[in-house]
Amino acid sequence: MKNMPELKIGVVAVSRDCFPESLSVSRREALIKAYREKYGDRDIYECPICIVESEIHMVQALEDIKAAGCNALVVYLGNFGPEISETLLAKHFDGPKMFVAAAEERGDNLIQGRGDAYCGMLNASYNLKLRNIKAYIPEYPIGTAEECADMIAEFRPVARAVIALNDLKIISFGPRPLNFLACNAPIQQLYNLGVEIEENSELDLFEAFNKHAGDERIPAVVKEMEEELGAGNKKPEILEKLAQYELTLKDWIEEHRGYRKYVAIAGKCWPAFQTQFGFVPCYVNSRLTAQGIPISCEVDIYGALSELIGTVVSEDAVTLLDINNNVPADMYKEEIEGKFPYTHKDTFMGFHCGNTPSEKLSFCEMKYQLIMARSLPEEVTQGTLEGDIAPGNITFFRLQSTADCKLRAYIAQGEVLPVATRSFGSIGVFAIPEMGRFYRHVLIEKNFPHHGAVAFGNHGKALFEVFKYIGVPVEEIGYNQPAGVRYPTENPWK
Repeated sequence: MKNMPELKIGVVAVSRDCFPESLSVSRREALIKAYREKYGDRDIYECPICIVESEIHMVQALEDIKAAGCNALVVYLGNFGPEISETLLAKHFDGPKMFVAAAEERGDNLIQGRGDAYCGMLNASYNLKLRNIKAYIPEYPIGTAEECADMIAEFRPVARAVIALNDLKIISFGPRPLNFLACNAPIQQLYNLGVEIEENSELDLFEAFNKHAGDERIPAVVKEMEEELGAGNKKPEILEKLAQYELTLKDWIEEHRGYRKYVAIAGKCWPAFQTQFGFVPCYVNSRLTAQGIPISCEVDIYGALSELIGTVVSEDAVTLLDINNNVPADMYKEEIEGKFPYTHKDTFMGFHCGNTPSEKLSFCEMKYQLIMARSLPEEVTQGTLEGDIAPGNITFFRLQSTADCKLRAYIAQGEVLPVATRSFGSIGVFAIPEMGRFYRHVLIEKNFPHHGAVAFGNHGKALFEVFKYIGVPVEEIGYNQPAGVRYPTENPWK
């Protein structure tokens, strides 16, 4: 199931009529050559039309990149550039857009070879604002062909996320669990982001599940599960039901995606799920997430949205975890202090019942859900995928319409430490620099719920640009401030 945008970036060079058009054309050719040499030619298209201060040229370029199947745009200022026609191109292109400009190449060619794109970028940004056009502009948008090629490469995850959100449907099942008001999802901001949502009852899902009993595809899915679990297959008796549920979800997606290309699911996973379905859905959630179909727990709609963003940005599986518990002091002293450059307050444990893909675990076993089994028969709580999360770099993040209905986000880079958790579930020992202060002055202060999405690797830079592009106010994008930089609400007297 394809659940990821395929990117094709159209590069259009522009030229002011009092500058040599040849300068923009030759610089565009050098840029495309540099990009293809480093990143290949699968996702890049060179528009042969150079816009020279002409609305007619703009229309020609627009039609050309549309015909080429481009879903993202790079406006390349090879010289000063025509501020009206270049911004009209951005206005009429339906997709994410980027502006970047050419640097002067040589000190001995500053007469006929000077393009002044450094100056033209100022006017481009002014005109974008005049027309209320969103565009991605790199931190320093002036560069050589090679440097601009790298900037375009950094634009790719931003573009994928914007495209995905504009064609996303979130499918939810059931209301949030009792007392989980933190999973409340104000709908207005979803629509503001271009996201559609389909809300269903648990009964609808249960009916569909029962109709899949005896589905001829179940044995093949069971075999896949057995191969994935290997020696960790401790509950083989539950695999048939889990396979039935997986097929139910996949068929539901195909029958209900409608006109949207991409889907994420916010699932109800307790308390009635166990007694009615006879298992917990965690392992199935992990499998679909690994296949690029994010599924959040506890009907966390903004959690599912965050997972989808992380998936298309990282082009990898993402998990959703509770920011769960502190690391005990004795465990910190024995396993972390002096071995890793983190204070005790920098560390915490991220956990969920069993939803993390097996590929992201150091080991995995099919088990039962211990917390639920404290009040339910153990046999109906089977289906978790348990194991310690594999060590490595991570990005903890979330996009949320919070209790006051403001669109907010946070991003924090850190790592999963190679420390045994001594606990249960899909769980890891996390370390984020200055986590204690971030926890208090971003997560608590800004009313974020307990779930955070986890992308594997360092993706903070791309996520920050995504959140800016889709309209999160920059003052509402929280991150872990370095030591010595005070949060607005932080008491200056320690």
